[in-house]
Amino acid sequence: MANIMIRRGDKGEYVFYLPKRDLEDTITSMEFDTPEKWGGEIKLNNGGSYYIDPQPAPERLPYSVRARRLDAAE
Repeated sequence: MANIMIRRGDKGEYVFYLPKRDLEDTITSMEFDTPEKWGGEIKLNNGGSYYIDPQPAPERLPYSVRARRLDAAE
């Protein structure tokens, strides 16, 4: 599992950042995106997929969380 950061981009989209690899990319989809349930499988613009344990949505962004890589596309 990796520590990642999620923030809002200039256009309101979620942006994924993995400091260990200096990887920053737009999140194209998130399995759960409601105030009560946030996270699950996230897909990146580069084709990569990660998994964040579903949880209540963070009150503020940027938000640091642990994520598991689901594939090797990067």
